[in-house]
Amino acid sequence: MSWSLTLSVQSNSREDTRALADALITDEEVIWASSFKHFSFQLNEDKAKDLRAMLNTRMRGLIAVDSLLASLVDQSEGSSTQGQ
Repeated sequence: MSWSLTLSVQSNSREDTRALADALITDEEVIWASSFKHFSFQLNEDKAKDLRAMLNTRMRGLIAVDSLLASLVDQSEGSSTQGQ
């Protein structure tokens, strides 16, 4: 038996969604929707535990990029013209 999972990903903006897709570029084939608002990728493994491990790895990467993007937004909002 083979296991398969398709995950669709969309962030707050197209730029952020693009950054998430770029984070996966070396590991997965990213398939963009015709609107370019979201993308998907598919994982295929022979064993469920291997599929779970691959999903966990991909999700950790996406979470790390999303956290970095949020941090950059927070820094730029807090540093504009305060104190001038």
